Amino acid sequence: MIDKTCESLERAVADIPDGATIMIGGFGNAGMPSSLIDALLAQGARELTIVNNNAGNGETGLAALIREKRVRKMVCSFPRQADSHHFDALYRAGEIELELTPQGNLAERIRAAGAGIGGFFTPTGFGTLLAEGKETRVIDGRNYVFETPIHADFALIKALRGDRWGNLVYRKTARNFGPIMAMAAKTTIAQVVEVVGLGEIDPETVVTPGIFVQRVVREAA
Repeated sequence: MIDKTCESLERAVADIPDGATIMIGGFGNAGMPSSLIDALLAQGARELTIVNNNAGNGETGLAALIREKRVRKMVCSFPRQADSHHFDALYRAGEIELELTPQGNLAERIRAAGAGIGGFFTPTGFGTLLAEGKETRVIDGRNYVFETPIHADFALIKALRGDRWGNLVYRKTARNFGPIMAMAAKTTIAQVVEVVGLGEIDPETVVTPGIFVQRVVREAA
């Protein structure tokens, strides 16, 4: 019997090692798997590479992971905002690396990894510092730069409901990066509000099929 549910958040993240590359879903706080991040903080993994849209907000979630100096490198599109002070301070001190990627490129690089594509040409970033050291090409008279896929060891995502096979549905914009990150990671861990029985999710509404999810765990109350 296939059953991907975990009895605890701690068990779900227990095997994440130091130095892992982890994709974390969310657009700011929308869709951020806060319970899984808290469990990862308690677990203690260090020297992590985190792929996320931004670099944390305030004091909780990803910001707390950065504050505790568990993150070696951030790959993101929006590292600075009014309350991203922990990342800002560490970056200025040279204690954290940054790979800046425009948001569309970030999403497509993640999607490319999940789709098994070796890379793609995009006009975004051509002629800027972001294109330094990358292959460029003129296609139909327009300049393009080559971008490579982003793969991950783990993806931590948040969904509204999941079943024991790992099929997921999301709540509105909390969906954001979750579906493509689930496809791009070796191990996807889904934090859900509710675990439902098989058949309770209409197959026509499934956004992330269970084939891309290895663990399902209920979020903290």
